[in-house]
Amino acid sequence: MTTTSTHLRTIALHWTDLREAAGAPAQYGAFGLGLRGYLARLDQADAEQLEYERHQAAHLRSLERDPIQIGERPVPVRLHILDTMRAVEAALIACADDIAHAAQRTPIAGPTARRTATHPYLTQREADIAAADRARRAQLARADLVDPRRWRWTGRRTAPHAALWLLARIKRAPGPCRRITDEEEQRIGTVAAGAAARVERALDIAAQQRTLEAPCACGGQIDVHGGEGKVPVAHCTGCGRIWTEGGVIAA
Repeated sequence: MTTTSTHLRTIALHWTDLREAAGAPAQYGAFGLGLRGYLARLDQADAEQLEYERHQAAHLRSLERDPIQIGERPVPVRLHILDTMRAVEAALIACADDIAHAAQRTPIAGPTARRTATHPYLTQREADIAAADRARRAQLARADLVDPRRWRWTGRRTAPHAALWLLARIKRAPGPCRRITDEEEQRIGTVAAGAAARVERALDIAAQQRTLEAPCACGGQIDVHGGEGKVPVAHCTGCGRIWTEGGVIAA
């Protein structure tokens, strides 16, 4: 059984892969909605490629007419990858916000200045000890405030950082937080499982299986296997036929 820790590590480790995939040419041959969907996907890919090439040619012509424009040529963006990244990041950050709000303690308060006009020090030694104590407390408060293990509501709010911070809570790692409750751990597990599944589908790094609605001619169910970059294969659980996008390969 895949654990919450594995899901969170999957997100953190593959986030760079998602960034690279967002601007890379689409790879076809992944798991889809069945063989018909796979073939339709190929036709759609050809149409999209032709449309992109048409727009790219027009763009290049416009650059030739305008010599002051320089720089790299635009690359096609895979919108479904960007949508996945936005959804995963939003879910993880919202989860981290909620867990931190409940489990993370407030920073240590710094020392307050003594009103020496009304409460003067009796000796210089007493004043020196008080000054040293204030400096020590101020240093502790500052260190606690900037503790990298502290979740923040501004600044570095990315999916990998949120995944690793939530992983530390699951592992009960030391930090400015109390131990999370079973309910909080379950909440993290639910969010992590959904986010990791999105990442794996977007990158096609997980094996998948799906049963088509339409039955085989023999009346048996047709299961489609794919994912992990493999070409989808359909198998009838009744008569045993096996199909690929090229047709029947076994009967």
